[in-house]
Amino acid sequence: MKKRIVLTTFGSLGDLHPYIAVALGLQVRGHEAVIATSGCYRQKIEALGIGFRALRPDFPDLNADPDVMRRIMDQRKGSDYVIRELMMPVLRDSYEDTLAAAEGADILVSHMLTFTTRLVAEKKGIPWASTILQPFCFLSAYDPPVLAPAPILAKLRFLGPTFHRLLHSLGKWTIRSWSEPCHRLRAEIGLPPTSANPLIEGQHSPSLVLAMFSKLLGDKQPDWPRQTVITGFPLYDQDGEAGMHAELVRFLEAGPPPLVFTLGSSAVADAGSFYHHSATAAKLLGRRAVLLIGKDARNRPASLPGGIVAFDYAPYSELFPRAAAIVHQGGVGTTAQAMRSGRPMLVMPYSHDQPDNAQRLTRLGIARSISRHRYNPARAAAELAHLLNNPAYSQRASEIGEQVRQEDGVRAACDAL
Repeated sequence: MKKRIVLTTFGSLGDLHPYIAVALGLQVRGHEAVIATSGCYRQKIEALGIGFRALRPDFPDLNADPDVMRRIMDQRKGSDYVIRELMMPVLRDSYEDTLAAAEGADILVSHMLTFTTRLVAEKKGIPWASTILQPFCFLSAYDPPVLAPAPILAKLRFLGPTFHRLLHSLGKWTIRSWSEPCHRLRAEIGLPPTSANPLIEGQHSPSLVLAMFSKLLGDKQPDWPRQTVITGFPLYDQDGEAGMHAELVRFLEAGPPPLVFTLGSSAVADAGSFYHHSATAAKLLGRRAVLLIGKDARNRPASLPGGIVAFDYAPYSELFPRAAAIVHQGGVGTTAQAMRSGRPMLVMPYSHDQPDNAQRLTRLGIARSISRHRYNPARAAAELAHLLNNPAYSQRASEIGEQVRQEDGVRAACDAL
């Protein structure tokens, strides 16, 4: 029976691509899939034959105001800015947009930042599934995440669930005011009050929680919602009709596997000196390298040493398997493709879930991590030399890649829905 399934999401391409992957999978099964998200993604979604509905707020125009991304990716206050200054001020608008998108829907699917999806589901009596893209968001006391504002607390992991349960309770109390607009909106639209924090435990559907990542990155814990299904990564990484640039293909075929340096689709707007330092580090190592610099011309080093090339974009699924090692920011979308490629990594995390993803990759034995403020040519070269000269990293990365390639996140998510 054909169903109309509306998936809501907000954020960068890392927050959009998993839902595109699931929407395409649902359409193959004969269902009608609609993605409700920022208006800037309309053309990309409609070109794939997927239904689109605009959902405020729109994703910021980073070219018009690059300071926005600096605030989004700030290690200490990035999450505060996203929730309190981007999402909450337009909560009522987002509710009206979600209400319109949900017309005729059989199922609603929420992202952790689309707070109004739950409200519409309750108001209209529509079945609702929630999604989590990274283990960090479960805030498990049994598998405590690295908190970007206080990464030093990761050293207390050994203290066990009782300590971390108390620590998380303190954190929830500290940010309790962030969710007040959600509680006020519930009252305005006639829904009963709830004690659940919509940013934390209240984001989870009582019917189905899709953990859309590999169990290798984070396995189910005793304090996760019982209705959680780990699907594996639902992967999609195409940019219209563009594949790898012919010049990049020629470069890859002309020599040994290069180092690949990327900052994903969001941190690339706040690259700073990353690409300049990376090119120098590759030169120090005598290694070929590919820099994926995005659309900001300032990210391109003034002069590139021989054997080092720069491109705006390349599909990770095609490029990463051909790399010697991958250097990235730790966003979960980039992490997923890097894990699947079977190549070792150096992770330079910014904020949000990225420090946690970096530590998980390190614990898996497939990566090393370096803080952003310590990333310079000499240190990056030293970390990469350690990664490349120790065959244990490559061997373990290859094993993990094989396991991830056996997963089918799209099929598992569609089955659960």
